[in-house]
Parts: sequence; C-alpha cells; structure tokens
Amino acid sequence: MHKKYFIGTSILIAVFVVIFDQVTKYIIATTMKIGDSFEVIPHFLNITSHRNNGAAWGILSGKMTFFFIITIIISIALVYFFIKDAQYNLFMQVAISLLFAGALGNFIDRILTGEVVDFIDTNIFGYDFPIFNIADSSLTIGVILIIIALLKDTSNKKEKEVK
Repeated sequence: MHKKYFIGTSILIAVFVVIFDQVTKYIIATTMKIGDSFEVIPHFLNITSHRNNGAAWGILSGKMTFFFIITIIISIALVYFFIKDAQYNLFMQVAISLLFAGALGNFIDRILTGEVVDFIDTNIFGYDFPIFNIADSSLTIGVILIIIALLKDTSNKKEKEVK
C-alpha cells in the first residue's frame, strides 16, 4: 500500500526552506546597508540589499494588516488542500510545502520588522527583474509545480476518458 501523506518529507522541505530563507536574510540585513550591491555573475546576478513593505514588485506597499490576514487564510487553505487533495501525491505535497514555506518566510519578516528583506537581483536577457529572496523563489517554484501537477492530472483524466 502506498503512503497517503509524506508528512516527514513535507515538514523537512518547509523547515529547510524557512531556515535557509531566514539565515540568508539575516546575513544580508546585518552585513549590508540598504542599496549596497555586489556582482556575483557579471551582467546576470547581483546581491543587492533591498527592503519591501509590499508584495511582489512592491504592490500594496504598507498594507501589513492585509498581508497578515491573507497569509493566515492562504496557510489554512494550503493545509486544507494538502489534507484533502494531495493524498498519495508526493509531487503535489512538495509543491504545497514550498508554497507554505515561502509564505511563512516572508510572514516572519513582516511580523518581526514590518518589511521583507530582498537581495537576489537578476538581469535576465536584458530585463532587470525585481529583487527577490529565497521565500519568493520557493513560492514561485511551488506555483510552477502545482501547475505542472494539475496539467498532468488533467491529461491523465482525459486519457482515462478516451479508454
């Protein structure tokens, strides 16, 4: 019989991502002034100390109460989705763990300092991408994995209908 939930794996992923996120943010916040930057890979990757009191790309700047409420609602929804819809699906459980860890990582910043520490500064094909952090990366990867899982699930259902 297959495992229904991979709780240990899911918790390990979430804890690792949150710790890695918080440690990297602490290093940036304690060793660099806001605006300081250094080049890691020429014309592609810089480490730049930045603060964001909004969401992605600074939208909804200064709306901390809104972010607290939304993060709590999303976290509850993720736990519900994990229990209800991700049974027997390690791929989906990993995706949900990444989403949860990303949301928690930025939530911790908002609670402690009222802003999120961002530092990964990329220039991709000439586009200066907004500065982000490990939690943001975790959220993005989690969303991509969920989209892949849903597309795969939809594809499998169509194949079964044809048979």
